[in-house]
Amino acid sequence: MNPLLQDWTAPYGMPPFDAITDDDFAPAVDAALDDARATVAAIADNPDAPTFANTVEALERADEKLDRVLSVFFTLAGTSSNPKREELSRRFSPKLSAYSSEVTMNRALFARIDDLWQRRDALGLDTEGARLLFLTHRSFVRQGALLEGADRERLAEVKARLAMLGVQFTQNLLADERDWFMELAEGDLEGLPQFVVDAARSAGEEKGVAGPVVTLSRSLIVPFLQFSPRRDLRERAWRAWTGRGANGGETDNRAIAAEILQLRAERARLLGHDSFADWKLETEMAGSPDRVRDLLMQVWKPARAAALADADVLTAMMRQDGMNSVLEPYDWRYYAERRRAQEHDLNEAELKPYFQLDRMIEAAFACAHRLFGLSFAPVDVPLHHPDARAWEVTRDGRHMAVFVGDYFARGGKRSGAWCSALRSQRAGVRPIVLNVCNFAKPPAGRPALLSHDDARTLFHEFGHALHQMLSDVRYEAISGTSVARDFVELPSQLYEHWLDVPQVLADHALHAETGQPMPDDLRKRLLAAGTYDMGFQTVEYVASALVDLEFHSAEPPADPMERQAEILDAIGMPHAMGMRHATPHFAHVFAGDGYSAGYYSYMWSEVMDADAFAAFEEAGGPFDPEIAARLERYILSAGGRQEAEDAYRAFRGRLPGVEALLKGRGLLADAAPPGGPS
Repeated sequence: MNPLLQDWTAPYGMPPFDAITDDDFAPAVDAALDDARATVAAIADNPDAPTFANTVEALERADEKLDRVLSVFFTLAGTSSNPKREELSRRFSPKLSAYSSEVTMNRALFARIDDLWQRRDALGLDTEGARLLFLTHRSFVRQGALLEGADRERLAEVKARLAMLGVQFTQNLLADERDWFMELAEGDLEGLPQFVVDAARSAGEEKGVAGPVVTLSRSLIVPFLQFSPRRDLRERAWRAWTGRGANGGETDNRAIAAEILQLRAERARLLGHDSFADWKLETEMAGSPDRVRDLLMQVWKPARAAALADADVLTAMMRQDGMNSVLEPYDWRYYAERRRAQEHDLNEAELKPYFQLDRMIEAAFACAHRLFGLSFAPVDVPLHHPDARAWEVTRDGRHMAVFVGDYFARGGKRSGAWCSALRSQRAGVRPIVLNVCNFAKPPAGRPALLSHDDARTLFHEFGHALHQMLSDVRYEAISGTSVARDFVELPSQLYEHWLDVPQVLADHALHAETGQPMPDDLRKRLLAAGTYDMGFQTVEYVASALVDLEFHSAEPPADPMERQAEILDAIGMPHAMGMRHATPHFAHVFAGDGYSAGYYSYMWSEVMDADAFAAFEEAGGPFDPEIAARLERYILSAGGRQEAEDAYRAFRGRLPGVEALLKGRGLLADAAPPGGPS
């Protein structure tokens, strides 16, 4: 009576988290794999002539039980890892890779799909059916269905090894993040705002330490770097943060990254491509490494110039403090925060009480209601962790989704923020959507306070959630966020804009102690500083994107760290800045194939999100109903029903140029002429 394999009777079809144990997963995965294999074999060996229904639609449903089990497992493994779950991840990885290769290299199955593809014009398929056939056929080809002999066997081996290495990279990074913390004596708290002290004490409790600590959670270490006047402690914390995955020993990721790059290049060659980036970008909006490089360099040049000018100002501030040393990366945030306070009369300690977690959740919900008519009501259902909470999402009384939020950092939780689906939308099925963040947890009885950047992260992930919740297609393969990687960030980055709408701040940025709205003067100062330090933020991002691109565009390096240094030197990386994600902890790129050769996607999507929000501003304002309806119709509800470029054109009437992005980042001087991302 394995609860993972029984009918789920909890409200809304929620997984029975309260009944599942870690011992249930291995037999459930094995049983689900057996079921999937039997289903695929029945499709491939069907004596009837291939039809869209008995082949493509049937294959679309073949993994249903397996997907259900894995959605639960990966939710727990990502948000609450433990040694047993890590061992299971390592055990499942080769099994799942082998199953994937069996399916995509099944000759009889592909023969049926290819037969339908060759007769596609005579099948009478509607738009979604034609799209599903196209994507299915393309996926099989890209996964090696046309390979023969030794190449076929080698590709399966490469994919299996890559899957294992991705798991190991993730677990090594999690171990470094979980195990490191820096204890603070009472004297070390000097200069830290109360919200940082509270977060450090709460983190100490979570680590089982009597006093305050700094951990590698971004929501704690960044404000520590912003406010601590102790340069020695800032350096120690910064080196631990940027050294994740490169500390030697069993958790070192450098050799893993090198092997991953070698295997990806081999995979691309087996599939007939010059480089992994050529293979990966073939299905993206960008289409080629050259187009990505052109966009990134258009942004890099003005961003670097702005960052160097800022570095001169921060160095002068160090000199005023009597320090004659070089401005280092662990100095930047400290002096930039002091400069922001001086130039904009703005500091994080003043802002943070206005960004309560609960009020920001309400703000995200309120914007979704005004834009799309969605309503959110708390529900009591089984969840994966006591910190998580859930809401039923309705529109005009009709059930649309269940939304789950898991917002606080904890040991065993993967760093960063993400959106996933415990169940994706398809015909007759509404989704269960999960947002995960890593905000600092407050002491008991105190409200959780976010930075403005944290609040933006919350809105970002909720934009992804809307993409899932508003999905309205027939097939899961094209639902929600099943779109090109450099298009998937459009809804999330676009939704960030509503956080800073003055009326949204007036209604929801309420002081944690007084309940009063943010004063107009403070709001104006906050918005006026919107592009403050943008040179730094842009440089650290674009540097990571360029390293990712160059890693995958040429012969893979024997030593990725040496190659990383060469790339940064070639583009003139300023000394006082580091990459946002250095190679040994670049999980976007090395924990799996998701953003490999694709970290540029955030900026490609930003070209569109700046232009898309301008559509609202050009119309009736940020809540213009006609533009909102177009956004839902052509993008949020449509999933991957059509090519991303066509979807954006249908929404906006044209593709944007890079100038809207540069304007939004305060870097317009070197903007390119309109004409689409290039």
